Amino acid sequence: MNELKKYHEIPIGGTVITKDVVQPKTGGWRMGEKPMVNLDKCVNCLICWLDCPDTAVLAEGTDFFGFEYDYCKGCALCAEVCPTDAIVMVPDDQEVPEYGRMLNGGPHEN
Repeated sequence: MNELKKYHEIPIGGTVITKDVVQPKTGGWRMGEKPMVNLDKCVNCLICWLDCPDTAVLAEGTDFFGFEYDYCKGCALCAEVCPTDAIVMVPDDQEVPEYGRMLNGGPHEN
């Protein structure tokens, strides 16, 4: 029987989620707030995308796209790590534009 590898024997890597992986929609567990982004302030650093524990931050290539509220639990980590304060948390019952995107103070559609 083969022994399991120790942590230092495993190659360095990350988690890759392919499109055919089923992910549970956890947005119903949200903690009372959800993120919204001001695209005028966003610099596309994608730190929010890297730090989101729920893969709720959407990116298109190297550009921030928005939030997938079906998966967002409202932990506010994205807002905490945003270096330009482009992401703010708003009450969960507040109406927001699709994907939580604002530009020039108003909804931004793609």
